[in-house]
Amino acid sequence: MKSWLVTGGAGFIGANFVLEGLAAAGVRIVNLDALTYAGNRDTLASLEHDPRHRFVHGDIGDRTLVAALLAEHRPSAIVNFAAESHVDRSIDGPAAFVQTNVVGTLSLLEAARDYWGALPENEAAQFRFLHVSTDEVYGSLGDSGAFTEETPYAPNSPYSASKAASDHLVRAFQHTYGLPTLTTNCSNNYGPFQFPEKLIPLVIQKALAGQPLPVYGNGKNVRDWLFVSDHCAAIRRVLDAGRVSETYNIGGDAERQNIAVVKTICALLDQRRPRSDGLPRESQISFVADRPGHDRRYAIDASKIKRELGWRPTMGFEEGIARTVDWYLDHDAWVRRVLDGSYRMQRLGSVIE
Repeated sequence: MKSWLVTGGAGFIGANFVLEGLAAAGVRIVNLDALTYAGNRDTLASLEHDPRHRFVHGDIGDRTLVAALLAEHRPSAIVNFAAESHVDRSIDGPAAFVQTNVVGTLSLLEAARDYWGALPENEAAQFRFLHVSTDEVYGSLGDSGAFTEETPYAPNSPYSASKAASDHLVRAFQHTYGLPTLTTNCSNNYGPFQFPEKLIPLVIQKALAGQPLPVYGNGKNVRDWLFVSDHCAAIRRVLDAGRVSETYNIGGDAERQNIAVVKTICALLDQRRPRSDGLPRESQISFVADRPGHDRRYAIDASKIKRELGWRPTMGFEEGIARTVDWYLDHDAWVRRVLDGSYRMQRLGSVIE
């Protein structure tokens, strides 16, 4: 049975990848996570006694720890989810994003290069370093067009700048050292286990609490929404069959204005959990000052991964958002434990320092 080293595997996308990978791929997974505010061991509770999963509390920047894990478990792949990932937090504190996303990724790449270089020829030929990134590195689109793998990078936030830097480091390690790398750039993920600072789970929790639902600017910023299970399936497919050194864009074919997403959540909650006063939850919507540097529109052209690897999203937005709302309604205990930490659904990133 082959092994993977998954970094950031207690976060939203990483944990879903671990859970689904163990169910679908027949692998052992070593899961390295620093358990910062968005990492949550509760998400992995079902794996507590699964011998195929080993959780390690640690940082990708710890070269000694990473080298020891690689030597012990001899993974055939490293899948790097580890990242600070929230734009608003990057506005408040960009240094942490540079430390994790740039310096941490560099350290992980150096450890991977040394490990790969010492492997027997047949194992080295099979090894892959897959780096999970974001469409935000491409900047902002107008009313038409979509990001392709050839779109020039133009990051507009400290978060996207740090991810762009990490993408460039991955490319450099492939071209300079021959490290067999793959990069994926995805659109906005949603689904189970997402930390409630992100739009969809934040709106669900605030709506249930009877609080105002903050919508930046006029709410017409557009994002392409990708159900997390579709994303995980795409990553597994890239890992299995992607061409070394290539980048693959992963999108959900589900562009929506932010205000439309919020109104959809309100309607679903009105059906499932009506307010006691009978008012529609749209009445809770509150337009607030836009965040600094807010990109207007993202859209992914995923034709390359569809054409070359046969992947395509299977979850339409209407079904996916309904499943997501139902999951949060059914997992209130998980949400309450998450919110026992320092985050209390307050706005972040509202001030330029």
